[in-house]
Amino acid sequence: MEKIWLKSYLPGIPETIDAGDYTSLKDMIERHCKMYADRLAYACMGSTMTYAQLDQRSAAFAAWLQQQGLQKGDRVALMMPNILQYPVALFGVLRAGFAAVNVNPLYTTRVLPHHFHDSGARIIVILAEIGTSVRFSAKKFRHDKKQIMPQRLELKRIKNSMEFYTCFT
Repeated sequence: MEKIWLKSYLPGIPETIDAGDYTSLKDMIERHCKMYADRLAYACMGSTMTYAQLDQRSAAFAAWLQQQGLQKGDRVALMMPNILQYPVALFGVLRAGFAAVNVNPLYTTRVLPHHFHDSGARIIVILAEIGTSVRFSAKKFRHDKKQIMPQRLELKRIKNSMEFYTCFT
């Protein structure tokens, strides 16, 4: 199979990486955030984020997640479009020792409860602007032993906030 994407690699970028160089995904994330701290990591809708900012924000989010009563390996649903909050949330989930479950933000309120149930997600991270569909789905999905609690976390220098809905059994 021809690897046509390799033609777009900048000089010096290897075709493969040696996964043995890292003890975990967390190790890879943290090492590269430190190594490229001053470099631009992401740009979106007129805002930018360096690797140092990604490191700090994802570490803070990881710490917040760990304080929510989740256990190592628990699933965290991420229902977000391609915006700067997504890599912060994804890296935070992985750094905290949880599994990320991607949820399409275009899913309907009919599909969401099934997705949450099937994935086993205990918490969902969403952009505040799409919270309505999750709130509606959570009401349909709620069981007597479940608790739905909205919380907000403002990320400095990122235009939008994130809302979190915890669904603990």
